[in-house]
Amino acid sequence: MRTCPKIPAITVEQMKQVDHLMIEDYGITLVQMMENAGRNIADLARKLLGGSVRNKNITLAAGAGNNGGGGLVAVRHLSNYGAEVTVLLGTSERKLKSVTLLRWQALHKLPVKTIADPGDISMGLLKESHLIIDAIIGYGLRGEPRAEAAEAIRLINASENSRVLSLDIPSGLNGDTGCASTPCISAEATLTLALPKQGLLEPEAKNFIGDLYVADIGVPPSLYHRIGLGEQMLFDKAPIIPVS
Repeated sequence: MRTCPKIPAITVEQMKQVDHLMIEDYGITLVQMMENAGRNIADLARKLLGGSVRNKNITLAAGAGNNGGGGLVAVRHLSNYGAEVTVLLGTSERKLKSVTLLRWQALHKLPVKTIADPGDISMGLLKESHLIIDAIIGYGLRGEPRAEAAEAIRLINASENSRVLSLDIPSGLNGDTGCASTPCISAEATLTLALPKQGLLEPEAKNFIGDLYVADIGVPPSLYHRIGLGEQMLFDKAPIIPVS
């Protein structure tokens, strides 16, 4: 396994502990974490597109869970930055978690095009996008991607648009093993959250994750000590740092 001496990896189970402790012990809400994730992915998208997204075409593919919610927050920022954004919902609207649903509904008040059925998206839109953001499935993947999520992944891969940025982990990749499901997003870059998931550092994952970055979502350094990772203070100089 590739390792980084300054940035430890975290297992899926440990990341679940982090999320639980953030909410229950530290009073840092899911909404706050989601807002942090969304702002960071929007800022990395801007960096990848040369420092400005004004008049750039960006497509977001969002799933039903918290990963999708983070992506929808990013859309709000990108629209405010001047991007022309289209959101493909890789699930049915009725399956959206409550916090994700609120962020989906907020986009209806913005100049953002929303597509609630993967079958309604044109391949031309994906090919012509300056960047596609993948926020379909997060680190909690169980089994193979199914239904609308799998269809959205296949559409993105079939578009042959190499400019794909994944939020936290490429959709379809196992967070512990780095093994790719069928289908699995192949990204140019991945912005993982808090700490790199263990599977992202496995050699077989490299072709799916592209360049790897890690972003601050507000985890107190002492929290990592509680789950056996020592106190981690990674973001003293910047909220996004490269891993590989």
